[in-house]
Amino acid sequence: MPRAIVAVTNDLSTDNRVHRTCMALRELGYEVLLVGRHLPGAMPLDRPYPTKRMRLFFRKGPLFYAEYNKRLFLLLLFARYKLVVANDLDTLLASYLATTVRRKQLVYDSHEFYTEVPELVERPRIRRIWMTIERWIFPKLDHIVTVNDSIARAYHERYGKELAVVRNIPMPRELGPLPSRQELGLPEDRFILILQGSGINVQRGGEEAVLAMKELPEALLLIIGGGDAWPVLERMVTEYDLADRVRLIDRMPYERMMQYTRNADLGLSLDKDTNLNYRYSLPNKLFDYFRASIPVVVSDLPEVAGIVREYDAGLVVPQVEPGAIAAAVRAIRADPAHHEALRRNAIFAAASLDGTREQDALKAVFQGLE
Repeated sequence: MPRAIVAVTNDLSTDNRVHRTCMALRELGYEVLLVGRHLPGAMPLDRPYPTKRMRLFFRKGPLFYAEYNKRLFLLLLFARYKLVVANDLDTLLASYLATTVRRKQLVYDSHEFYTEVPELVERPRIRRIWMTIERWIFPKLDHIVTVNDSIARAYHERYGKELAVVRNIPMPRELGPLPSRQELGLPEDRFILILQGSGINVQRGGEEAVLAMKELPEALLLIIGGGDAWPVLERMVTEYDLADRVRLIDRMPYERMMQYTRNADLGLSLDKDTNLNYRYSLPNKLFDYFRASIPVVVSDLPEVAGIVREYDAGLVVPQVEPGAIAAAVRAIRADPAHHEALRRNAIFAAASLDGTREQDALKAVFQGLE
């Protein structure tokens, strides 16, 4: 049985795209090892394939990336495998070097427009390092996957490479019985908004969503996940005395998170058009909201807004501003018939945007390896 090693820099517990990759490889007859890192408080894993969480001395910054890539390179230098799947640029250097030395196959899955994320755009010296790595390796790659057409076009313009597109549409998955709001400790009489994701970072609309709640006393906002904006959001909830309108809930297993999502009335996806990565983003949460049968309020970005307008499954705000968000929520809440129509369209979108087709596209990439 051929073996594939799938590499990420996260702690493995909440990355559904990578889990789908591993399952696709298994269905094609590969033995799979998923490699990531161990973080304090990491949730236990229950996967049908082996995993390896590396314990690293450094947890962030240049030393973390250097330590991770050194450890990954050594693992790949001596391990048994036929194929490596490198997820995002922070795993690519070690994966490329090891597979080149050993003449093994490499697939690069770029989950975002990595060198255009705000954390790098705002730190040009660090960005130059990542750009150097990308410019050296990317043109040499034969098999590259990304999450949407916009990012695929942007990489093609930069490097002249053709990328396969596999969107983050979830596979059909049994979510189990739906507990009541009372069982989840949620109010029965409030209009519930939800913003979810493991990367609730700066410039992704979390702060504006919290401020919008100043104008929405009849609503409750659930923010579920984590990210570098989390401490800011906690301070804002306290500063503006919004504890009765905003709840911050830590990361949880997908099925548990979706219990909250399925009990909400409206989903939020509010990435701001401040950098190319966010402009071209197509976050998982959009498809999760549709799967939970709830409409959405989203920012006016090409990929996200395009899908919402195509299916008429929510409202698009022209600017990510508290007043615009609050106005959109009020407009939906004030017209129950419109809210119900948007909800039906969200259900139709979930049925039409089939993760099985994306899985087949990913399998085609692996089947096309020489």
